[in-house]
Amino acid sequence: ILVRYTLLCVFCIPEQEQYTPPQLAPDTPRIQLRLAGDKRKHNEGRVEVFYNGEWGTVCDDDFNIHSAQVVCRELGYLEAVSWSPSSKYGKGEGPIWFDNLHCTGKEKTLALCPSNGIGVSDCKHSEDVGVVCSDRRIPGFKRNMLESEQTVVLEDVRIRAILSSYRKRIPVTEGYVEVKDGGKWKQICSSDWTELNSRVICGMFGFPGERKYNARVYKRKPSYWDFSVNCTGTEAHLSSCKLGQVTSVKSNGTCSGGLPVVVSCVPGRAFAPTPMTGFRKAFRQEQPLVRLRGGAIVGEGRVEVLKNGEWGTICDDNWNLLSATVVCRELGFGTAKEALSGGRLGQGMGPVHMNEVQCSGFEKSITECYFNKESLGCSHEEDAAVRCNVPAMGFQERLRLSGGRNPYEGRVEVLVERNGSLVWGTVCSEGWGTMEAMVVCRQLGLGFASSAFQETWYWPGEVSADGVVMSGVRCSGTEMSLSHCLHHGDHLTCNKGGGRNAAGVSCSETAPDLVLNPQVVEQTTYMEDRPMFMLQCAYEENCLSSTSSQAPANSYRRLLRFSSQIHNNGQSDFRPKAGRHSWVWHDCHRHYHSMEVFTVYDLFSLNGTKVAEGHKASFCLEDSECDEGIEKVYECANFGEQGITVGCWDTYRHDIDCQWIDITELKPGDYIFQIVINPNYEVPESDYTNNIMKCRCRYDGHRVWMYSCHNGGSLSTETEQTFPGLLNNQVTHR
Repeated sequence: ILVRYTLLCVFCIPEQEQYTPPQLAPDTPRIQLRLAGDKRKHNEGRVEVFYNGEWGTVCDDDFNIHSAQVVCRELGYLEAVSWSPSSKYGKGEGPIWFDNLHCTGKEKTLALCPSNGIGVSDCKHSEDVGVVCSDRRIPGFKRNMLESEQTVVLEDVRIRAILSSYRKRIPVTEGYVEVKDGGKWKQICSSDWTELNSRVICGMFGFPGERKYNARVYKRKPSYWDFSVNCTGTEAHLSSCKLGQVTSVKSNGTCSGGLPVVVSCVPGRAFAPTPMTGFRKAFRQEQPLVRLRGGAIVGEGRVEVLKNGEWGTICDDNWNLLSATVVCRELGFGTAKEALSGGRLGQGMGPVHMNEVQCSGFEKSITECYFNKESLGCSHEEDAAVRCNVPAMGFQERLRLSGGRNPYEGRVEVLVERNGSLVWGTVCSEGWGTMEAMVVCRQLGLGFASSAFQETWYWPGEVSADGVVMSGVRCSGTEMSLSHCLHHGDHLTCNKGGGRNAAGVSCSETAPDLVLNPQVVEQTTYMEDRPMFMLQCAYEENCLSSTSSQAPANSYRRLLRFSSQIHNNGQSDFRPKAGRHSWVWHDCHRHYHSMEVFTVYDLFSLNGTKVAEGHKASFCLEDSECDEGIEKVYECANFGEQGITVGCWDTYRHDIDCQWIDITELKPGDYIFQIVINPNYEVPESDYTNNIMKCRCRYDGHRVWMYSCHNGGSLSTETEQTFPGLLNNQVTHR
């Protein structure tokens, strides 16, 4: 059994792409390249050149994608993805070796590109150029070695389980470290190996730490790699470590003073082998100080930290792989694959708690890292995020989408054991919805669900897999695998049958995220006594208490009014599930409603009992206002398209019909007011925890006070407990 960290997509590379060492003329300057600076991925950074015994940089004047291509291929990457001017990865030091480069993209080395001449430049280090390379390697690549500071360049790395006890275990946590160089797998000699090297290897494979192992049980004749490795322990990837001494191999095939390197990694709590599950459940988890929100798959998301009982975000100034890796390890993952900036995984709400974060790499928590307490002015457009390395659990191999027009859609087919053999089959679609579809898309690494389907006759899957093998599936939406959801197990029940009626999904890399502004609710709440004869339209819309049906026309209803401002902080527009042909015309409001239930308003006693009859509000969705630089797209007038654009918000003013709760029969006292957006999960979102907003509400029979309004998940568990009875409130409509 192998666990492999794939740096190379073998099947994507044509045969002719096999590496052949360049034949350079004797008068060609011999240079060495590396990627350095404030890197957010291991395959990007400031371009640095080693020449004449000294490291220097490259100026961005006239630099283009062809020059980036030469740099990436000289470093052993298949191609360049992009390049960045103006010292994006920080200012370098030393000479600026190249300026005004004019490469065609086919040169074997940067030294062969036309330029001002090596060392001839009028640039400053504020003009240092950077590149992003593809993470795919050229097969068989071997770097030309110079007397300089080398980094590790390899095709691939893996942990190969040797002991039978580890071969059957998922994830594989212990085995030989093997590197692929020149197309062959080789072991590393342990004579110069350190725990810091093991820490980096384990991090690459999704494990937060390493442990000691029993060396005596490992006895095999190895084939050694030519070099040792020197890591500091803070690297996110082996390719960032320095190349060590040449390995001295004896005539009998052993290395001097060593054996093949073995690592034994410690998995995070979520990935610990199953025998420990019962043991873990005996302990109450402490309130974490860090969490990820808005990510499509496990181990990615916007970074949020807890401070003074309130969750907030981190500003992306100086955000890099080092700080991102501290977050990943703290959360039980490995090192960071990528440090994301610019609110790439959605914008948070609340305060920005940290800015200009600087970590050493060995902190136990991101909250221990230095940050600039005086630096103010960061907006949520600069929210930092991470993508972490997670262990290979093999979940993707037990699920597939079949019959779709593209890899992101299709009938859901599951691999299960039946009578001692593995067979593919379908999932019963009874009760199949957004939450179940979310888990499928996450398990396959395809992002978020965009739709859940209860019929799939238009997607002809494998005929041999028509039979139902899974029924009664109910997911919370956070599971890593469909098998982790509640289901009937071997006791299948499915009246609809499989085949044409099996469950299906379509997935998307992005999703919207609706968040209600709690301050607006707090600031706009008031009471109004309104005569019944002016509420005929609202009565027909069921926006009043049931007792209003017996109320005379000249009587009054007491209404708790407020405004709702609903922001889309996600990565894609919020669009109603229903097509225009099924929208409902509301004669009272004189427009079409595209969602039957968009929000739910309720008033609860402090023990969680509903005291005022809430209602399910249906509205027309449009862009009322947008952030600067974003144009409105959706408008209700004239049967226009409905939705909420990313970076825009839809405002339902306090003075429109149904924007209230009828409190005519309410007794004076203390209550909890609650709004839930998209309560039936009809439209998929990247985060449902922030769809609930709660406030404390005091009513003395004459006046009303609304205070402590906040979104779900914005406060610590301890602070949330001041809202008794609603601690675990989850609104579900099945």
